[in-house]
Amino acid sequence: MSIHDHWNRVYRTKQPDEVSWYAPHLERSLNLVMQAAPNKDAYIIDIGGGEATLVDDLVNQGYRHVSVLDISEAALKVAQNRLQDRRSAVNWITGDITNIELPVSTFDVWHDRAVFHFLTDQRQRAAYVEQVKKAVKHGGHVIVATFGPNGPLQCSGLDVVRYDANELHAQFGGAFELVSHEEENHCTPWGAMQQFVYCYCKYAA
Repeated sequence: MSIHDHWNRVYRTKQPDEVSWYAPHLERSLNLVMQAAPNKDAYIIDIGGGEATLVDDLVNQGYRHVSVLDISEAALKVAQNRLQDRRSAVNWITGDITNIELPVSTFDVWHDRAVFHFLTDQRQRAAYVEQVKKAVKHGGHVIVATFGPNGPLQCSGLDVVRYDANELHAQFGGAFELVSHEEENHCTPWGAMQQFVYCYCKYAA
């Protein structure tokens, strides 16, 4: 089964609040995005946003240039249906972040909660970082969250790579200046705890 088909199956067979990463509001992500982009005209892209509610909160906060990218059109459709008549305020992109064509030097903020840790091959990770360098403006901000050292080894039937803050930052290299890092213990809908690590960087190259 392709990775595209895998994620479409996940999103077609589970309700939004039946996946481990669900939260009614991604408050930490929202706070970091708002810190990075106080200007509501900032261009923001949420990688792997899928069904997540960050897009709702960004629209509610008045951000006018929000893009959501996900490999699963089924996931995007859930968010579109939830937003109803506000869906037209968002740029929806279906594709694999490691190989999709993104606009050059466009985004002020790149946000990713729980995509990067699925990239278990170094070539995938290198391709991802190149996408960031291509699509984020110089001086733009990159917020990436993965499972931490005590997080799960698998998610949704797929292997993941766990990182501490230094290891995660090292994947992006010297072009990215670390602004801050944070840990979060996320409670899944069934009460299990998952450790996440957030790295907030500035693209300084």
